[in-house]
Amino acid sequence: MPEFNAISLRPASPADAALLRGWEKQPHIIASHGADDWEWEVELPRAPTWREQLITELEGRPIGFIQIIDPAQEDSHYWGEVPANLRAIDIWIGEPTELGKGYGTAMMRLALACCFADPQVTAVLIDPLDSNIRAHRFYERLGFKFLEHRRFGDDDCAVYRLGRTDWANVTSVESTAHVPS
Repeated sequence: MPEFNAISLRPASPADAALLRGWEKQPHIIASHGADDWEWEVELPRAPTWREQLITELEGRPIGFIQIIDPAQEDSHYWGEVPANLRAIDIWIGEPTELGKGYGTAMMRLALACCFADPQVTAVLIDPLDSNIRAHRFYERLGFKFLEHRRFGDDDCAVYRLGRTDWANVTSVESTAHVPS
């Protein structure tokens, strides 16, 4: 696992469009979320209150992307009718050479800390493709619970949820596991 403080998040900007376009063409990213066009040149200049788009950096070098949205407020209504006080996360590591190094876990922990920093947030949703079994196991290790299979556009997905209490339990177990005896 990388040093947690070596990984940081910064807001994505229009200057990141070429980087993100390159990443979204990577086979491992297409396999993880389909071949959706995120329309970076249109979306990065926008700053709606319901969304954060973040670049993950390792010691100042971009390695990944995180999007956190309020699914009840998001303008495309991708998630349909959902209760207030939820967040939904999209996450990926850009280059295949950065996979398997623990960065995804560190990124997800940072994203969850951002989500739950708002005391009104009750849970976080994610929707990996049904075919992405590695992602299912990854999210389950982080404490997410499977809710349902659901079709979003052309994609068959597995919807998972991590409640605030489950997150607090996972983080308290992790913090006590690192206490020297």
